Amino acid sequence: MSKDKIKIIEKESVVVKFVGDCGDGMQLTGTLFSDTSAMSGNDLSTFPDYPAEIRAPHNTVAGVSGFQVHIGGKVSTIGDKYDVLVAMNPASLKANLRGVKMGGTIIVDVDAFIDRALEKAGYTSNPLEDDSLSSYNVLKVPISTHARTSAMELGAEVKEADRTKNMYALGIVSFIFDRDLEIISEQITEKFAKNPRIAEVNIGVLNAGYIYAESIEAIESRYHISTATLSKGKYRNIAGNIATAWGILAAAERSERPLFLGSYPITPATDILIELARHKSLGAYVMQCEDEIAGICSTIGAAYAGSLAVTSTSGPGLSLKSEAIGLAVMTELPIVIINVQRGGPSTGLPTKSEQADLLQAIYGRNGSCPCIVLAATSPSDCFDSAYTAAKLAMEHMTPVILMSDGYIGQGTELFKIPKVADLPKITPPIAKAKDENFKPYRRDEKTFVRQWAHPGTEGLEHRVGGLEKTDIYGAVSTDGDNHDKMVKYRDAKVQKVADFIPEQEVIGDKEGDLLVVSWGGTQGQTQVAVKELQKQGKKVSLAHFKYIMPLPKNTVDVFSKFKKIIVCELNDGQFADYLRIRHPNFTYINYNKIKGIPFTTEELISTFNQILEEE
Repeated sequence: MSKDKIKIIEKESVVVKFVGDCGDGMQLTGTLFSDTSAMSGNDLSTFPDYPAEIRAPHNTVAGVSGFQVHIGGKVSTIGDKYDVLVAMNPASLKANLRGVKMGGTIIVDVDAFIDRALEKAGYTSNPLEDDSLSSYNVLKVPISTHARTSAMELGAEVKEADRTKNMYALGIVSFIFDRDLEIISEQITEKFAKNPRIAEVNIGVLNAGYIYAESIEAIESRYHISTATLSKGKYRNIAGNIATAWGILAAAERSERPLFLGSYPITPATDILIELARHKSLGAYVMQCEDEIAGICSTIGAAYAGSLAVTSTSGPGLSLKSEAIGLAVMTELPIVIINVQRGGPSTGLPTKSEQADLLQAIYGRNGSCPCIVLAATSPSDCFDSAYTAAKLAMEHMTPVILMSDGYIGQGTELFKIPKVADLPKITPPIAKAKDENFKPYRRDEKTFVRQWAHPGTEGLEHRVGGLEKTDIYGAVSTDGDNHDKMVKYRDAKVQKVADFIPEQEVIGDKEGDLLVVSWGGTQGQTQVAVKELQKQGKKVSLAHFKYIMPLPKNTVDVFSKFKKIIVCELNDGQFADYLRIRHPNFTYINYNKIKGIPFTTEELISTFNQILEEE
């Protein structure tokens, strides 16, 4: 069909999901599509979703890998339902069909729908033939055959040719959404820079898929997606883990401290380690350690030596680091512990997202061992949160635990790159050489913060370690009165941070019938749900928490002005339990989801309406 005869449909936003077997290249396909959309001026949010196995069983539901992309003029979530689903085999169709909007488009690789694959996916009949997909616009495309033919015409061997079917599918989707093939081709060329022939073949297959979509009668319309209205500046599509690494780099530059990261690779946090290792030219010292304990102990050593010291991990690793975190609290050294959460306990769900570790971050150490705890709210906010975590750690001389999660750590969105000079100043309390009044545990009267004395500085010799220290002088002490005083000082220092963080904001009216409370990476979904109810005239507001320990100073004032409070989180109610401890005078309704996937706005709206209707 010629372009002139195809109907152009204007859409504010669309959700596209690419799904297939592990090894079908869905993560690369989704990344290319989302990056191209960002370069085309769309706002976006993405959600990579893949199994934990390196090579999951072929053609099984358990082995499905997916990449969801929500693009539009203004995007806050990954989207509830898909406008377009690209399914490369029966298992991926079966696993994702319920997420497709009624009347939505499903593009399938008809070549993959053979008897054996259908049986392994759990089908008793072929869904492409039994009328079970009649509610959808189904495009049955021989993607594998066409991709192989196109690739072999360009000189590829059979195995190489079979790996290009994802590019053929991307070509079809690029036509439907009017994506610029030159932008995609440039990305492919960069991706395969060390093997130009492979790049050439993939670009050729991409173009073949585009031409196929342009020529068939089944595609009757194309979509024009609203572009984002953005303030002037330089933007890029960024993953939360990359933004976290950049925030740490910016904090090191702004504080004029050398940067050290000591970490052990762990899903889904490893990209932070990889990204920082790329920036030796910016003064980043990165050590891949043999285990989690070595990672944090090397970090403590770097902090003692005067570096901005960071370690990254996920839930199981945070457990292993707990004793060393206690050492950092006792020595009152500034370190940042980044925890990109995943489903637990134990090894749990390595590639699935969950707000699993909040209580561990707050309480998971022996003795009275307070740390500052804050939680990033989106992929782009990971930059600001990492910068803030480093600033608080160094200025208040205490460990900070930064909570992220797999959803925002690996998901992406548009990010406006700031100028480092415009970021808030970081002023660590560094002790000066030959200070006759220096004492290792003498504290600022207002903040209870001790000075940061770097080893080798003349006149600042002192001892540190895990044993309790005497107030002011820092000698080892087992005196009960001194211990009581030091425990209270360390706690007061963390609580005093409330004077240096913003008060809790409320989205909506300051009083009403229902206050939705959420924290961390659930902000997009809860915000969209609350704003939709506000449009309907409902007296609903949102308090989304970034600062967990300590809580903002006005928390009680915010809570006191609402008839009901519901706490939404992707765990079994950990933040609600924490609020019951800190502020027991309020009644908290729990809404929890522990399925390894984010909330949908649809389920949140339904729940909020139900609570509003209850007496």
